[in-house]
Amino acid sequence: MISAFANTWKVPELRARIVFTLAIIIFIRLGVHITLPGVDASVIKEWMDNFRGNDPKSTGGVTAMLQVFSGGGLTHAGVFALGIMPYISASIMVQLMTAVVPKLSRLAREDGGREKITQYTRYITIGIALVQGYFVAKTLSSTGKIMYMPGIENIGRPLVPDPSVQWYCLTILTIVAGTMFLMWLGDQITDKGVGNGTSIIITVNIIAGLPGALIGAWNYFVQPENPFMAFVMVGLIILMLLVIAGTIAITEAQRRIAVQYAKRIVGRKQFGGQTQYLPLKVNYAGVMPVIFASAILSIIPTTLGLIPKLSDEPWVMSLIHQMNGGTAFYVLGGVGIFLFSYFWVAMMFQPSQISEDLKRNGGYIPGVRPGKPTADFLDFTMSRLTFAGALFLAILFALPVITGKVVGLPAGSPILNFFGGTSLLIMVGVILDMMRQIETHLLQKHYDGFLRKGKLKGRYDRAGNNLHADIASKNSLVLLWTVIAILVVAGITIYFYNQSHH
Repeated sequence: MISAFANTWKVPELRARIVFTLAIIIFIRLGVHITLPGVDASVIKEWMDNFRGNDPKSTGGVTAMLQVFSGGGLTHAGVFALGIMPYISASIMVQLMTAVVPKLSRLAREDGGREKITQYTRYITIGIALVQGYFVAKTLSSTGKIMYMPGIENIGRPLVPDPSVQWYCLTILTIVAGTMFLMWLGDQITDKGVGNGTSIIITVNIIAGLPGALIGAWNYFVQPENPFMAFVMVGLIILMLLVIAGTIAITEAQRRIAVQYAKRIVGRKQFGGQTQYLPLKVNYAGVMPVIFASAILSIIPTTLGLIPKLSDEPWVMSLIHQMNGGTAFYVLGGVGIFLFSYFWVAMMFQPSQISEDLKRNGGYIPGVRPGKPTADFLDFTMSRLTFAGALFLAILFALPVITGKVVGLPAGSPILNFFGGTSLLIMVGVILDMMRQIETHLLQKHYDGFLRKGKLKGRYDRAGNNLHADIASKNSLVLLWTVIAILVVAGITIYFYNQSHH
């Protein structure tokens, strides 16, 4: 495996893709820390120093998911405050409409239809970002109602000194522009980088919280007056390794359906007569059900909490409390994961189409008649596999609650995000996808993959089909890294200038 990582730099195209992806990731993280215009950044800094710090007992549920998708952009009041959440919400809406609206369903199957649907998704993203941007601006101007910044009202200074109409307009436009720019960066990673851009953005935002989680875990578990707590931390690390191994095993697990092809003679050559396998993945939907369920759960309470006339209602406050690490969040999340798992499989897995393709090419499943019986068999088999995959996702989603009860931490603690749950599942799934794509490049250039025997199960379709797609030129990469260097130097200069004047 170590030699495979070394070989990645020997393939010029792959090296350019990796360098380009790293540069875009730096841009994403810089945008999180650029404060919105008109917001007093000193108030945020003082709140972080006095109230949040590295507290391992922060709120969870929806608040934790907002931090995951925004990468801390909300707590920093940055230009990427909404993160990629509006685009994910728009994608969910379009997927649902495609399943129930016949016109969109036909459009998805036509040539160029997917491009049209992607365009509609982006338009809906702008609408969602406008609404959520207004709610974020309204919350920033009402300091006492920021659920993701508890205690900031105790600073004694307003977060927004002058919340005028002009400030509202400028803030909303900045937030929408930041979201659209982030979506564009994700598309650039998908086209010219390594992996799926949207998934990488979410993963980078998750990993950004790793240093704080490690510091919090050290401060919480390593206590001189109670040495036994250090063994609890060792047990959590072992649990994390076991969960990662189980996640990889379920993600890569397949049910191989034997397919026999009849013998055919075309000219002087004989085709068919051999047995091949149709791989059906246990976790066919991957991390999408978890992302979809989390996005849906975060929309409702967040929207209700930001509406002025409803935010003080007792039932709204109770709902927000339940969604921030309460039982309702994990019960509804588990149900949502099951529903979205079957929904995603129904959208992407077409047993009738597979049956027709097998019949057209002279293939059949031994013991099953071609045509509708084959489609029914594949549908029944995939339904059972989906149940197992959805059950695993639901258990992993609820694992922080169980672990937190044992070690005395709330389910939304940032420490637990890396010992199970949604964050760990997303990271493992995205890293496996990136490794598949990198391995495809290596194998096509006659290098060994990450595994000495065989290769990673599955294939990254985009890498295989667009192996020689457009990549960033050397001049573009040099310009990109030059801009990053200028921004980093400017940021360091501003930081030391502010420190010298305090």
